Amino acid sequence: MAIEVHVELRTRDTINAVKRGDVIVIIDVLRCSSTIITALANGASKIITTPTVRKAKQMKQRNPEYILAGERKGLKPKGFEFGNSPSEITRRKIHGRSIILTTTDGTKAFEIAKKSARPVLVGGFLNAEAVGKKSWKIAYKNNCGISLIACGKRGKLSIEDFMCAGKILEMMPLDELTLSDSALTALVASEGAGENIIELVRSSEHGKYLKNIGSTKDVEFCLRINRYSNVPIFTNGRIRV
Repeated sequence: MAIEVHVELRTRDTINAVKRGDVIVIIDVLRCSSTIITALANGASKIITTPTVRKAKQMKQRNPEYILAGERKGLKPKGFEFGNSPSEITRRKIHGRSIILTTTDGTKAFEIAKKSARPVLVGGFLNAEAVGKKSWKIAYKNNCGISLIACGKRGKLSIEDFMCAGKILEMMPLDELTLSDSALTALVASEGAGENIIELVRSSEHGKYLKNIGSTKDVEFCLRINRYSNVPIFTNGRIRV
């Protein structure tokens, strides 16, 4: 049985994956998915995503023991304890704690994915191999497709998410897949870039923007391929491993 794989290029196109009944992998490399992967690897008990700063603050008022993290225009909102920064998320700071997270694009994808009847996973360069293998196994078991959501930036394609989708595809058994045109293009791009894939992402619009606002350390952190083996799973508004 060949598993159909699609790559969606914008956050709002997560709805296409929901309608198809696919296993969903949400990819927002710089930095939402990388922050989630890192936080859970460092012992956070769960992550609750919310699409707006206002809702995040309201949730914090109801749960003052939770950590408030996120960004707007790449910067930490006023009153937040953490930005959307995987390099800030150390075990000492967050182990055993619950995190409320809101970001420009990635957390909006989770809001749409709440309607999914299939598992919703979180992927990045940091866990590319693990999430590639796990999404394929779930799809095979459930006889369904896979959708890799390259969230992009404010409704536009981003090279880092697209190339990461291709890298995740490289980790799947390709002879067991049927690729959409977008998935095939992502795979060819990733394979063609080879070791230069990291430099391409550094040179992306968002990569350069983050460097300009002082987040170079985050960019470099997010580009560490297969640093972690955990695969976060989004269920009932909560992300856990």
